[in-house]
Parts: sequence; C-alpha cells; structure tokens
Amino acid sequence: MSRNRIVGLLFILCSFFGGWVWMEWRSFHQAPINTDGGERLFTVNTGESMSAVANRLAEQGVIENAATLSWVARYKGLASQIQAGEYTLEPGITASRLLDQLVRGEVTRYSLTLVEGWNFLQVLAAISRTPELEHTLKGLTAAEIMERIGYPGIHPEGRFFPDSYHFSRGMSDADILRRAYRTMEQVLQAEWEQRAENLPYETAEEALIMASIIEKETGLPEERQTVAGVFVRRLQRGMLLQTDPTIIYGLGEDFDGDLRRNHLKDRSNRYNTYRHKGLPPTPIAMPGRDSIHAALHPAPGKALYFVARGDGSHYFSATLKEHNRAVRKYQLQKSASPPEGAGVAR
Repeated sequence: MSRNRIVGLLFILCSFFGGWVWMEWRSFHQAPINTDGGERLFTVNTGESMSAVANRLAEQGVIENAATLSWVARYKGLASQIQAGEYTLEPGITASRLLDQLVRGEVTRYSLTLVEGWNFLQVLAAISRTPELEHTLKGLTAAEIMERIGYPGIHPEGRFFPDSYHFSRGMSDADILRRAYRTMEQVLQAEWEQRAENLPYETAEEALIMASIIEKETGLPEERQTVAGVFVRRLQRGMLLQTDPTIIYGLGEDFDGDLRRNHLKDRSNRYNTYRHKGLPPTPIAMPGRDSIHAALHPAPGKALYFVARGDGSHYFSATLKEHNRAVRKYQLQKSASPPEGAGVAR
C-alpha cells in the first residue's frame, strides 16, 4: 500500500474518530439523560469511583455511554471530586449537568417541620414519621435522649425551636434535635439580651416557661403581648396564674379532653397553676420566637384576667367582677356565679 493511501486512510479514520468524539461531546452537553419522564433518585456510595458510578448509571439506563461520562470527568479533572449522597435527577438535565451535581454535592434535601405549640412527645412522633432520617433514638427515655444529643440532665420540654429543618438522607434524628436545641438557645439568648425592664424573671429559662404558656393560650399574634402582660402582672402581684394549659400538660395521658373541677383542686399536679404560685416547673410546649418576644416585652395595661370569646380571641378584664361577667357571657354559664377557681382563662 502506498504512502499516500496510508495517509489518506489515516485521515479518514481520524475524521471519523474526531466526528465521533465531537458527537459524544455535543451529546454530553446537550442531550437529556433518561429519567423515565419524572424525577429519579440516584445514590453515590461513600468511596465509590467515577467509573463505578458511570457504569451503574448506564446499567440503569440513565446514560447511554458510561465511558463518555468517565472520560469527560477525567479530562476535566473532576473524577476524584464527586461526592457521596442521594441525588435527584430531574427530567431534561444533561450528563454535563449531572456531573456538575455530583461534583458540587447537590444532594437531595428533605424537610422536617416542628410546629409551634408542640410538646416533646409530638416532636418525637414527627421525627419517627420521617423515613429519610436515620433513627437512633427509638426506645430511649427523654433523659437518655438528652444525654445522647449532648445535654444531660436538662428537661427536654420547650427546648427545641419550632421551625422547618432541611437535611439530606442519612442525617440522624439526633442531628435534627441538636440543631433545634441550639437554635432555641440562640433565639432565647438574643431575645433575653433585648428584654424589657422590671420583668418578674430571674433567668432566661423562666422566660421560656412563660413563653410556652403564652404559646398555648392564644393563636392570635396580636394578642400575645397582651396575654403576656396579664401573666406578668399576676406574677408581680403574687397572684396565681390560673391557666388551664399548664394543668392539662401536667395531666399528660390522663387528660381525656375534659378539664374538671377536681383537676383544678389537685395539688399533686405540680403544673396546677390554680394551686401552686409562680411558674410551673418547666415549659409546657415549644414556643415560637413571637411568644418568646411577647414574654420579654409584655404589653402595658391593667388587665389581670381574660376569657375565650369562642372565635379564637379573648376578652380582657381588669377586675374579677368584670371577668366573672365575661365568663358568664362568653362561656354561657347557667349559674349566676362562675365556677370555683375562676382564673385567667376560665
């Protein structure tokens, strides 16, 4: 074979090869991968190589050519930079965008919302219903959980900030609780440092307890500081707080939905603010930032009582006589006198 024919053949082969490389490169950057028409989850295992990942993607039909993905990753110096985790492959993305996701570690994010007013048992229930978390706390007591997350000896109630927490698959339930605990510490400390003067709290912990009561007493944002003002004035005057949510919390699983007269008289319930002066021993729920702020910035006024109107709002009274009339009006009492122990929210 003549030299010219060899050169011509090599030129043709190089042209074909160059054309093939160009087509693969173009497809890599422009052609969408196969996600079967919807979002598709794919997990990169810890320590898994780029070649192994590319081969699995090809085996699952996501990409057509594992070699192209591996070669481009090596050519760009990215093969050793892919990160482990769970990824969401969205319809229409290219292999180039997929490689970018793997290198940037854009793993799938999930969300868990802890709701204002929840107690610790409700928090644990929500966590247990979140399958994307690694569950490490199942079967532990509250004290054991607090020790596991690094806060031994601390009562868990009210200690976790209600918010939406985003996480990737494999994060543990303990991780979520640590984040929520630290967030509550930060929020409480920031609010405590900006507190109003002459408040009846010696510590931020006492303010947190008050905030939890405010959280359970009203869902109307515009009433929080007014409710706080009532409770603060009662504490300052040495009056009983007389708030139903604390009794209900103390009853725990024994509460059947009906708060009765014998519950109000029960001194064995440490959370019975109809019989025990001052704040209850611990928070009774998770207060949001607005309730914490209200506890530390109560509205001025003379009201010492309030009663639910039935529409979510409350009627506030400065005297017991006025309060008793409001109780009869809004709670439709048949008796001419309110029940024994009629307090703030009755």
